[in-house]
Amino acid sequence: MKLVKRLALVALIALSLAALGAGWAYNALTKPMNLTEATQFDVERGASIIKLGNQLSEMGWIEHPILARLAYQLNPQLVPKVGKYEIQPGTNLMEALTLFDAGETIFYPVTLLEGHTFREYLKTMQAKGNIEMTLLELTDKQIAEKLGLEQDSPEGMLFANTFRYHDGDTDLDILRQSNQLLQATLDELWANKVKGLPYKTPYEALIMASIIEKETGVAAERPLIARVFISRLEKGMRLQTDPTVIYGMGDRYQGNITRADLRRPTPYNTYQINGLPPTPIANVGKEAIHAALNPGETKALYFVAKGDGSHVFSNTLVEHNAAVAKFQRFQRRKDYTSTPTN
Repeated sequence: MKLVKRLALVALIALSLAALGAGWAYNALTKPMNLTEATQFDVERGASIIKLGNQLSEMGWIEHPILARLAYQLNPQLVPKVGKYEIQPGTNLMEALTLFDAGETIFYPVTLLEGHTFREYLKTMQAKGNIEMTLLELTDKQIAEKLGLEQDSPEGMLFANTFRYHDGDTDLDILRQSNQLLQATLDELWANKVKGLPYKTPYEALIMASIIEKETGVAAERPLIARVFISRLEKGMRLQTDPTVIYGMGDRYQGNITRADLRRPTPYNTYQINGLPPTPIANVGKEAIHAALNPGETKALYFVAKGDGSHVFSNTLVEHNAAVAKFQRFQRRKDYTSTPTN
């Protein structure tokens, strides 16, 4: 009987010690790490839970690296993912390791603006400093191929918006997001367009949207400008819009357009060509596409910039020339937006 009592006592002591050990382990793993403010932490390629424990201990975030080993023994399925993480004050070791396992790395925003070209988008991404640039040395056609486009140029095939990316993502990753959103938006708006438009394909509507985008930043004017250009196309009139001329000039454009520039033939000079230019001249947002596919109601065939961002619309060439004399006097400054002339 005494032996049985002794064995029971030993078992009770062992269970008590195990309970104490489990309690200590639980408290240690769920105790907030030594952080007073949100701090970024890099998980490098090949890092294990054990290695991360050593790092966190050396940084003074946890008391001893053995805690990470214990966490791994309790959760052997944990596999840290490479990336930059933001750890908030109050986070415990178990929560941090779970965060690393889930790969919930920091997202960064990059804004691709309406009216910018895709080359300007590349510069925007390069300026962020943590996007891997893989496209800078490629030709337009090579970039279009990487994006899986039917066209030979990515111009206009990117959607203007703010996109989220992880540290180390590539420019191609972000442009793919942009292109996918553009395709989805264009498909939706094309399916709900008004009848009787002169576009044969959604791509032609996108070309028109890019011209509208470059012509005005005033939201209420976009549908009116769309109608002016559509009416001119229907009447066989040339578009005669300066943004297309500027795009066709490329690096030759230094802030001013001369009459010689208007006479110089390029595939984009809508003073010299009939119909639309061969590609969009910029990337756009939803509003410009919507305007191209849902034009407003006006009999105007002309418009001229007033100098404050808005335009004066005219039904006849006589009215238009009077507006030009009042507001522009044919001065094509750097901030000038176009006006049809005949």
